[in-house]
Amino acid sequence: MTTLKSLAMRLLALLLAIAIWLGVSAPRREPTRERSFDIPVALVGIPRDVIVTNSVQESINARLRGKLSSLRSLSSQNLEATIDLTDARPGIMKVALGSQAFNIPAGIEVVSTNPAKLTFRLEARRQKLVPIRAYLVGELPAGYRFDPADIVVTPGDALVSGPASVIKEFSEVYTDRIILTGRDTSFRQSVGLVSDVPLVRVIDPPSAQVFVTVIAPPPPSVPEMPADEKKNAQGGTSTISESKEKKK
Repeated sequence: MTTLKSLAMRLLALLLAIAIWLGVSAPRREPTRERSFDIPVALVGIPRDVIVTNSVQESINARLRGKLSSLRSLSSQNLEATIDLTDARPGIMKVALGSQAFNIPAGIEVVSTNPAKLTFRLEARRQKLVPIRAYLVGELPAGYRFDPADIVVTPGDALVSGPASVIKEFSEVYTDRIILTGRDTSFRQSVGLVSDVPLVRVIDPPSAQVFVTVIAPPPPSVPEMPADEKKNAQGGTSTISESKEKKK
């Protein structure tokens, strides 16, 4: 009896040992695979006085290696390539895409990336005060008009920011559209400010007040009576007056 009990205990211990071994060694025995992912790019640490002037890829293709279960748990939504530009200075900057740029789980390896590096063209950021112009569209009703010289924009200037080479030539900023169609009286309107240059943005103010003086057409004039009709009318009046005198 004791022998059977001892044998059963040894068998149970063996089964437990096998189970533990299988649990621990399962990940090691899992096959390793490679998969490609389109990973979005995020730029961080850009100095306030520097601006990136070239277009930057929104995502890069990376080939990752790891356990099959780990790769299956990944997607482009939970991956990111973080590019640190803390040391960026005006000029050309090339950044190699090493493993440290990716927020990948432990046990996943970056095999390759396409492209292997990113290139940034950097310029110093500058600010400038420029005039604000009213952007008028449409037409006033027939006969009504306005004098562009009488349009009042308050404030008159806006502070803009952008690359030094662009700001140097930048001369004015426009309001959002102001519709003239159907306007028959003078009006004041608050409108936002926009820049038609992608790398230039309006810092202050975000909007402006625009006053437009609408001039109404002159009242219609009374047509003048022809000379012969006027003479006849005057003559008829005299005759009537004379006949009244005779009756007296």
